[in-house]
Amino acid sequence: MRVIFKIFLFILAVSAVAWSGSVYAAGSSESCATKYPIILAHGTGGAEKILGIVDYWWGIPEALENEGAVVYIPTVNGLDGTIEKAKAFKKEFLEIKAVSGASKFNIIGHSHGALYTRYAISNLGLAPYVRSYTSIAGPHQGMALADILIANTPECLQQFTGKTLDFVFAYFFNNTDPDSLDNLYDVATHYMQGTFNPNTPDKAGIYYQSWAAKVEHFCPNVVLEPTWRLLLSHEGPNDGLVGVESAKWGEFQGTESGAWWSPGCDHLTIIGHLFGITPGFSAPDFYVDLVSRLKDKGF
Repeated sequence: MRVIFKIFLFILAVSAVAWSGSVYAAGSSESCATKYPIILAHGTGGAEKILGIVDYWWGIPEALENEGAVVYIPTVNGLDGTIEKAKAFKKEFLEIKAVSGASKFNIIGHSHGALYTRYAISNLGLAPYVRSYTSIAGPHQGMALADILIANTPECLQQFTGKTLDFVFAYFFNNTDPDSLDNLYDVATHYMQGTFNPNTPDKAGIYYQSWAAKVEHFCPNVVLEPTWRLLLSHEGPNDGLVGVESAKWGEFQGTESGAWWSPGCDHLTIIGHLFGITPGFSAPDFYVDLVSRLKDKGF
């Protein structure tokens, strides 16, 4: 019966997308013409274009620019420790600042992008140049999945798997000197709560806010289905990778789960994948609304 219900929901979701005609925000207005430019910071395994072909932020920059926003997309190593990513982000941030001439920026970080940007703001001197910080599904209290992998994988196997992932990302994703194990350890709960958060305080004069994503019935991106189910018993509602409670930082704005008939909003749907097919949820519209709010606040 559960399988039949899932199939019914999927058919309904696909049909609704077809009827809607387009999931992209309509416009050509100035609703997103913020005072300060937008910087979109990708998460683990990401880049502006994955494999040089697939947009990480699927349809989102175009939707924002169509509504008057100025958008920049830096790229750091897809697999690396938080601090190393933060250093790379700072370098690109300052290059963007020099080219744009802007005095401040609004940073929007997805997943690990919410952590290395927060570190760069707090500890690498970027605070004077940031007006707002927005976290999308960032694991601020750690990832139970990382805890499970570390606890249940022998050290020798961790090293072997880490080196294998490093090779794959270096060869296929053109990453420079990836470090998958540091990436994993740096999102573990004990590190986030015991080391990272106490040493990465919010800075005065910056508006901090966050959103979480949540799967309701099944993951639109089926690769996340097993982890979603696993995490339900470990940390409750989640998006397939990050728990709702872990995603809260600053002023929590809510949890995105899509329309009532949607299977839910998972960790990839929240950035527009699978390739713009996000039943019951429009990522471009979500980000247009988010940036419009920033504009309304004078940012």
